[in-house]
Amino acid sequence: MDAALAELVDELPDGVVVTDPDLLEKYRRDRAADPRAAMPLAAVRAESTEQVQTAVRWAARHRVPVVPRGAGTGLSGGSTAVDGGIVLSTERMRTMRIDPLTRMAVVQPGLLNGEVKAAAAEHGLWYPPDPSSFEICSIGGNVATNAGGLCCVKYGVTTDYVLGLEVVLSDGTAVRLGGPRLKDVAGLSLTKLFVGSEGTLGIVTEATLRLLPAQPPTSTLVATFASTLDATGAILAITSAVRPAMLEFMDRTSINAVEDMLRMGLDRDAAALLVARSDSQYLAAELEMKTMAAACEANGATEIFETDDATAGEAFVVARRSAIPAVERRGTVLLEDVGVPLPRLPDLVAGIEAIAAAREVTIALIAHAGDGNTHPLIVVDPADEDMARRAELAFGEVMDLAIRLDGTITGEHGVGRLKKAWLVDQVGPDVLDLSLRIKQALDPMGILNPGAIFS
Repeated sequence: MDAALAELVDELPDGVVVTDPDLLEKYRRDRAADPRAAMPLAAVRAESTEQVQTAVRWAARHRVPVVPRGAGTGLSGGSTAVDGGIVLSTERMRTMRIDPLTRMAVVQPGLLNGEVKAAAAEHGLWYPPDPSSFEICSIGGNVATNAGGLCCVKYGVTTDYVLGLEVVLSDGTAVRLGGPRLKDVAGLSLTKLFVGSEGTLGIVTEATLRLLPAQPPTSTLVATFASTLDATGAILAITSAVRPAMLEFMDRTSINAVEDMLRMGLDRDAAALLVARSDSQYLAAELEMKTMAAACEANGATEIFETDDATAGEAFVVARRSAIPAVERRGTVLLEDVGVPLPRLPDLVAGIEAIAAAREVTIALIAHAGDGNTHPLIVVDPADEDMARRAELAFGEVMDLAIRLDGTITGEHGVGRLKKAWLVDQVGPDVLDLSLRIKQALDPMGILNPGAIFS
């Protein structure tokens, strides 16, 4: 491939194509740390749609796999480099413009979620999709995985805010889908097809995002429980009565991991902690807070704390956001992303606890509880081969459990490469075949992110 790589280098500006093995190391894998990651032939750090087109056309001519990559914060191995392929990074694509009149942002994929939020806020606007990693994850990755986050229980996920996309297809053609229109039903709904497709159908080079007026002031409720069963009972009682702006869950292991890191006085003896928010206004907010407090009290909460103080409330939200890095301090983490219909959430939580006990592994559990979307964090010492084996078994059993409960193997992180073996069990062979037919139609040579999503 030396001659072909030289051709690619010549076609793009200096510094765009990286071939040095030491520099390529950072492009081999995402945060999922897939052990099967290969060393790519090159990384293309594109700065424009035209440069993405050039790289993809080159890849199509030479039948070279292309793995799209954003900030590298993905948690399912969606950006794992493959043998004989290139990594196409959008990290340098960072232009943005905000239109306050139409409440829209037109952004390139390398911008971080937090940067878009901050730019919108300067105009009194808000971009709601809110992954815990919002400060370090990119818009391109959010679109690729249809990312969610803490505010989704009330405000929805990434796809709910994508009005238009520019996408480079597998032959290098750039197409514009959707656009700056709040109502647009002309033709097939192709824009939504690419959201969540994990770079297997095309590479997003621009997104038109819907913005909202700034979020109203919030009130925060924090409740602790002596058992996870009590906590899940409170979750169901809350969601059956109100639609909170946030409803998050942490179990004892995650509470203690966060307390070890932040030293903020969390109750180490609590079996579970809920963080709930209301952003309704006036009497509606007061009613929501009373309803959530009553639901927690009726389900055996050992302590309930309420505050309208933004700083005090945000401290607990930061604690919840810190759970994954806090648990990662205890060992290598196999991170899951399973979700179930809300009535089955108590069964899912109890089932995960049973799997942890049976396999003798530590599973810290956090959740976007109002969505039924949980993140079981399986803690592993890689040097302990038997523990690693038991952890891998537990990883699969958690997904099997979610599927049995009519749930999903991923609520917001994507299938990637780590979960694709379970996809057919969730969606069934007919739906998987339909998905493969769409993939083949848009990527007949199979060069876009091969090995992601599909076995």
